[in-house]
Amino acid sequence: MNRQKKIKHLLKAHAKKASAKLAPKSKPKYICKADRLKVDAEASPDAIIAPSA
Repeated sequence: MNRQKKIKHLLKAHAKKASAKLAPKSKPKYICKADRLKVDAEASPDAIIAPSA
């Protein structure tokens, strides 16, 4: 009985991890600070040039 319980427990844990992996993620993917600055610079190049001119 103990061996069967252990095997069931392992299979249940593996199934739980697999379903959690397939579940939709609630957090957005992390973007490092340098990449965020680069994206902002590409999105609005006028904003960076205008104040210095």
